[in-house]
Amino acid sequence: MEFSLFTDGGARGNPGPAAWAFVLYDAQTIVAEQSGYLGTTTNNVAEYSACLEGLRYIAKQFGGGNIITCYADSELLVEQMSGRYKIKSPHLKVLVGKMRELVELQKKVTYQHIVREHNKEADRLVNRELDNST
Repeated sequence: MEFSLFTDGGARGNPGPAAWAFVLYDAQTIVAEQSGYLGTTTNNVAEYSACLEGLRYIAKQFGGGNIITCYADSELLVEQMSGRYKIKSPHLKVLVGKMRELVELQKKVTYQHIVREHNKEADRLVNRELDNST
């Protein structure tokens, strides 16, 4: 199957109360949307957590062999996961390791940077999660 995975994470303060969210599409249809509260952490951890949770969901619900395009407004995530930036933070390396295990199950996973205006649904879920948890 082919999926578009829109992810977002945010922290109010950096570090501060943080949350992640993803919206998963199959063609133009929303297949799933989820969000979660992380407690106090950084924006980057929240962004990576969103992508990790989306990849986890796909693996659990649809197995391997899928083609996935991950859309994120985090340039750091997109560039690091695409191999163009080095990953220096030890805590991000742990999340990246978990993500790469999930990526290996799939046929193809690519990452695209998008502007926040094109990521409204995932952003809305993050803010709802933060509003309800803080």
